[in-house]
Amino acid sequence: MAGPCVFCDIVRAEVPAHVVHQDARVFAFLDHSPLLHGHTLVLLREHVDSLDDLSDEQTATLFAAVRRMSIAVQRGLGAEGSLVVTNTRVSQSVPHVHVHGVPRRKGDGLFSQKMLWRRLAYE
Repeated sequence: MAGPCVFCDIVRAEVPAHVVHQDARVFAFLDHSPLLHGHTLVLLREHVDSLDDLSDEQTATLFAAVRRMSIAVQRGLGAEGSLVVTNTRVSQSVPHVHVHGVPRRKGDGLFSQKMLWRRLAYE
C-alpha cells in the first residue's frame, strides 16, 4: 500500500461508518454514496490493493462473505436479487479490494438511470 487507506481507517474505527457485519477476517458497511438503499461494501480486514492481488484463500473468504451478505441484505430489505460488482484498479475509487452488493428490485431504475455502464455490441 502506497499511502493511507480510508477502508483500513474504517476497519480500525478511526473513520465512522455504518457497519453491518464484522468478524476476524471480513468487514462490511453501508456505502456512503449508495446506488440504491442497502448498498453494502464487503472487504477483507487485511489490506490488499486489488482483486488481482488476492490469494485463492483470501478470494474464497471474501466471496463467501459476499454471498452471505447478499442473502442477508436481500432478506432484510425484501429485495428480489442483488447486483454484485468489484473493480480492479481502473475505476477502483479506494485501493483496497472491496465488493459492492446492491439490493435490487424490479423497476428500481438502476440501469435506466445510466448509473452504471452502457452496453456495446460485438462486431
